[in-house]
Amino acid sequence: MNEIVDETGGCLCGRVRYAFPQASVISAHHCHCKDCQKSTGSGKATIIVLPVEALQIEGEVKTFTVVGSDGSHVTRGFCGDCGSPLLSYVAEMPEIKFIKAGSLDDSSWVSITSSYWKKSAESWSPVAEGLPAFAGNPEN
Repeated sequence: MNEIVDETGGCLCGRVRYAFPQASVISAHHCHCKDCQKSTGSGKATIIVLPVEALQIEGEVKTFTVVGSDGSHVTRGFCGDCGSPLLSYVAEMPEIKFIKAGSLDDSSWVSITSSYWKKSAESWSPVAEGLPAFAGNPEN
């Protein structure tokens, strides 16, 4: 990783590492869609939105692509050795990547601005009160 970066993260086993400048972060959200629930094994995914050119990755990221709840093509990236979920991206939005906040080395600075897919949030992992929440994906 050549460029000066503020934030780093990676998988459990350390074979995949990433870095990006914190100033490049567009936003951060909780996603409660069924695909994110399945891919995280939890009630939601907490994602950080970045421009694709801001992200530096070292190591091999395995991917799996699905057609998401709204018809978009969502690719999720994970470590092929330990299985840690690391990132995702949508084919129809090639300019951005979504980093899984739990894979950051230090996530104390992350500030969530909204929740997506409120309509599929589980009662045991409810949408955060006081934040804007969209029934599905936000309208562009």
